[in-house]
Amino acid sequence: MKNRKIIFKKLPPEFLLLVPVFILTLSSCIGVSADIQMRADGSGRVTLEYRISRMAENIGRLDGNENWPIVPVGRADWERTVARIDGMRLVSFSGSETARDIVNKVTLDFSNTDALVNFFDPSGKRAVISRENGLNILHITFNEGASSQTDPNLLELMKQVSEGYRFSVSFSAQGNSTMNVTDAAGREISPPRGAEAVLSGRKVSLSIETSEIISSAYGLGVSFSWD
Repeated sequence: MKNRKIIFKKLPPEFLLLVPVFILTLSSCIGVSADIQMRADGSGRVTLEYRISRMAENIGRLDGNENWPIVPVGRADWERTVARIDGMRLVSFSGSETARDIVNKVTLDFSNTDALVNFFDPSGKRAVISRENGLNILHITFNEGASSQTDPNLLELMKQVSEGYRFSVSFSAQGNSTMNVTDAAGREISPPRGAEAVLSGRKVSLSIETSEIISSAYGLGVSFSWD
C-alpha cells in the first residue's frame, strides 16, 4: 500500500474525534474499532482497525485544508507517530483497500499508562487516567459536543457520509472491569440510541453508529474502571 496521508480540513474542531494519536478525526468519514488490553503493571496493548472512506479523501483535498491534522495511513506514518511517544511501540501494521474504503490494522504495545494517555491525547484534556476509591479509571472523550458555530449543512453532509460506519471501543484488564458512558463533562449518561454496550465483565465495550457521535449535542465519552 502506498505511504500517503489523508488530510482533513474544513472540518470544525468538534469533528476531531478518536482516531488515536492526537485524538485525530473520526469525523464522519471513518469507522474505528479500538481494543485496549491492560496488564496489572500498567502496560498493555492497543489493537486498532480503522476505515477511511474514499469520500473522505475528496473532502481532504479541498482547497485551504493544509492546517488540519493528518491521519496516519501508512506504516511509516505510524512509526513516526509512535516514535514521539515514550513507552509506545509499533508491533504490527497492515493496510488494504476496497472499492469503498482504505482499511488499516495497527497493533501497539505501551509500557505504562502515561504512554497510553499520551497516545490518545498528548494535551491531557480528552484522555485522563486516575485512581479513585481503590480503582483505576481511564476516561476518554470522543466528542466535546456541538458548537453554535457548526455549519448545519456540513453537519448534515458528515452524517450522510458516515452512514454504515461504526465506532467501537473495548477494554479488558486482569479481572472484571466496568464502563460508564458519559457526556463531555464526564457526567454518566445512558448509551446513545442504537448503541451496543457491555457495561461490566471481563471485557467491556461500546459500539455505536458514527453518525450518533457526530449528533451528540452534549458530547460523548467513556470511563473504564478496574482494580
